Amino acid sequence: MYGKAFAPEYQGALTTLSVNSSLVDVLAEGTERLREAERSGQPAEAARCGLAVAEAQRRLGHIEDADRTWKASYRAAREAGDTGAMAWALWSGGTLARQRGAFPLAWRLLKLAAELGERGGDVVVRGYSLAGLAETGRIQGDYEAVGRLHEQLLAEARRRGEARHTVWALEGIAQMHRNTGDHDRAYALFEEAAEIAERAEDRRGHAWALRGLADILSVRDKDTEGALELLSRAEAGCRAMNLSSALAYNHKMRGNVLYRAGRYSEAREMYELALAEFREMSEPRGEALARLGLAKSRARLGRDRTETAAELAELARTLERSGLKHAREMVIRAQQEFGPDAEVTR
Repeated sequence: MYGKAFAPEYQGALTTLSVNSSLVDVLAEGTERLREAERSGQPAEAARCGLAVAEAQRRLGHIEDADRTWKASYRAAREAGDTGAMAWALWSGGTLARQRGAFPLAWRLLKLAAELGERGGDVVVRGYSLAGLAETGRIQGDYEAVGRLHEQLLAEARRRGEARHTVWALEGIAQMHRNTGDHDRAYALFEEAAEIAERAEDRRGHAWALRGLADILSVRDKDTEGALELLSRAEAGCRAMNLSSALAYNHKMRGNVLYRAGRYSEAREMYELALAEFREMSEPRGEALARLGLAKSRARLGRDRTETAAELAELARTLERSGLKHAREMVIRAQQEFGPDAEVTR
């Protein structure tokens, strides 16, 4: 049995905020409380409020601000001798590093966060930090290395009845099954995640689950309209909370669905929108995936093959440097599909 979802990153004077609070509101209230704590000389409270501010900035795509804020939160926590708050600040920094594509830094910060969480007896930040490590490995395509960790964290979250973490783990495992071709298993896991998130009133988790379901409907069932309807529902949730990153990935997925349906002009428009959104928030993984979809759409619409080949080669080099294995494999398939000797149907 799962209770209502909560946001453990909203701490100190901000514990009354909901997991579904608009990020704009979180940023405004968090900044006000942070300034109050700094003025009154309360470093522990400043560290806790700074965490919420950093997370709101990160999720809104204010990357440079988020980088400054999590570091200030860590310094305040260290000044206060608050091991748990130090761990949370490192978790925020590691999550930001992953979002920016700085995977070695993400691994280092998240490992430190897990260690500090264990040392300080904060099982929640330890769990979130281990989850961050698992997600970092999954995004890089190291499924064998992090698959067991996902399953371990899912079992722990189920045991504690923690809805939000259960939803996250289910979605991560589902994505790995989807990427390795087990669409039925992936659909079942995304469906369970959506049900738990909806009952727990976890809008963010629900939006990501709907996006996963839409992907499977499009790939497995060729149900374009059903997939687009799910993405529209997910988009409404993203907009209600100002979830910039989730919204950009939603638009990228809408491009995928339209591309698979042969609606290449519409797909191109969605990929262009997603690409602009990812660039605005400095999210290189999303940017690379949107660029790939855009290149394929333009190729289908008659773009010169040498231009397509050049763009795909440059994208492959970018992904090789970043360590995104699954995305790199997708580019290789596109190079085979749109190479000079391939037949490109329009």
